[in-house]
Amino acid sequence: MSAASGRHPTVSITSRALWRIRLVRELPRYLLAAVAIAGLAASARFAIAPPRGPRIVAARADTPSRDPGAEGFATLFARRYLSWNGADPEGSASGLERFTGAGIESGGGIAPPESGSERVEWAEVVQERDQGAGQRAFTVAVQTDNAGLLYLVVAVTRTPGGELQLSGYPAFVGAPSAGSARPAPHLVEVQDGALATVVERSLRNYLGDLPQELAADLAHGARVSLPAPALSLESIQRLDWTADRSSVVAVVRTADSRGVRYTLAYELEVVRVQGRWEVSAVEMDPSA
Repeated sequence: MSAASGRHPTVSITSRALWRIRLVRELPRYLLAAVAIAGLAASARFAIAPPRGPRIVAARADTPSRDPGAEGFATLFARRYLSWNGADPEGSASGLERFTGAGIESGGGIAPPESGSERVEWAEVVQERDQGAGQRAFTVAVQTDNAGLLYLVVAVTRTPGGELQLSGYPAFVGAPSAGSARPAPHLVEVQDGALATVVERSLRNYLGDLPQELAADLAHGARVSLPAPALSLESIQRLDWTADRSSVVAVVRTADSRGVRYTLAYELEVVRVQGRWEVSAVEMDPSA
């Protein structure tokens, strides 16, 4: 037996802190718990405040607001431009003095004949076109006693200081595009005799300026403004339901005190209260 074979194996003992041993043993469980907690936190965050993509706002072309002052300025010019008297040219030109200047000659560029006259009966803006830079072009319908109905385009500029001025000479144009009257959409005829009776009686009192009699058929809280002049109801030609069945449309034949007859259409809102039909509005809301 050799000396080497007589050696005994050795055992070395190393001391370690107990907390390190526990940490090594429990580390996988701690990591798993941390991952689970992070997942729960992320889920809660998405539930409370979910991520949002960038807001997409549809581009909208801003419609220029109306300028009543510019409309009135254009209408006044059209009235004075088309009102003249050949026997008094200076008087005609004087009405246009406030409109003339460096951009338009004295008298507005109109030279009346030596005889005759023209008078404007009414004038009204019927079309507007925004030309940018504070300039608008108004088409003014002008009814004259001699030339009839004319359409005059008047360009008006509102300066940065707020002043109104012509942007040049006017122009005669044709009438705005318009079509013939369209028939009303298909409506369902009222078959309820009691409703037809209430509608006829209400319209007779409404058109005849009889507020006390009308009140008997009005619903609670209804507000109605009676028309002028008073009309007599001759007949109801049609009585139809509107699409939502909350109103009826009555086509009626009426006459005024002079004997002039009119075919008119009125929409009446109706409600059924305790088995009885009542009217809650006639054609329009006077408080709106």
